[in-house]
Amino acid sequence: MANRYAIRMDHPDSWTVFDVFTGQPAETDHKVMVGINAGEADEIVGRLNDQDFKRREEAGR
Repeated sequence: MANRYAIRMDHPDSWTVFDVFTGQPAETDHKVMVGINAGEADEIVGRLNDQDFKRREEAGR
């Protein structure tokens, strides 16, 4: 199953977590995930992909 979320570098030391299917920045905790550091971005991507995998698994996809 493909990961839904990934990161991209916007500027040196500035990353965006985005939805690979739509190209739009991800939102979590009512915040758009842009302009964050690489470590935080990696952590968020892992969490969002885990949540998405569980959601799709429960839906039978």
